[in-house]
Amino acid sequence: MARVYPQAQPHQLAQASPSSPTSSTTLQREVFTIWMKSLVLNGNGCAVYDSGGRLAYRVDNYGCRRGEEAFLMDSGGRVLFRIRRTKNLLMLGGWEGYKYSASQQEEPAPSFRAKKKQPKIFSGDEACQVTVVNADGRCYRIEGLVCKPAYKITDVVGEVVAEVKRKQTASGVILGEDVLTLVAEPNSDLSLVMALVVLCGMMGHSM
Repeated sequence: MARVYPQAQPHQLAQASPSSPTSSTTLQREVFTIWMKSLVLNGNGCAVYDSGGRLAYRVDNYGCRRGEEAFLMDSGGRVLFRIRRTKNLLMLGGWEGYKYSASQQEEPAPSFRAKKKQPKIFSGDEACQVTVVNADGRCYRIEGLVCKPAYKITDVVGEVVAEVKRKQTASGVILGEDVLTLVAEPNSDLSLVMALVVLCGMMGHSM
């Protein structure tokens, strides 16, 4: 299926869409529900809902090959991040994230770069680690199980910034692997956290 705005570039999408009330930084712990289902027919992505059940973010790759490119948008469809697999041979096996603002006039420089470190073969450890360095030099790590929807995002000193796991109902029933809970800790950059969640989905080829 064609893109919603088939002729537009990401910075043009940002100008064409209404602003969102979603805050970029949370002052308290925030809980979101991630439904691993694109809102665009034949797309690969997800929808993110806040604790009140309102759409907070949406993600889609608009028919691109899974793991190659995806767009993080606010509830109004404004592009916040474009995440893509890098074509740079020096970053082979890496990804880059580009952050957009409502006044963006041209393609920005990468806001973060990420590299996945595979677990050692026959080590008995399924955990993989992703190192993310953003434009201001801050470093984040994503640690979890290979091909499992359970991981943590930590900062350079090891403090947990956000955690993703399968959603559990109030009665204790664990839902399917396509329904997740995202917990973002206070003072987290929500758009960056969501971009890293998208990155994990791309690495796992779920979007």
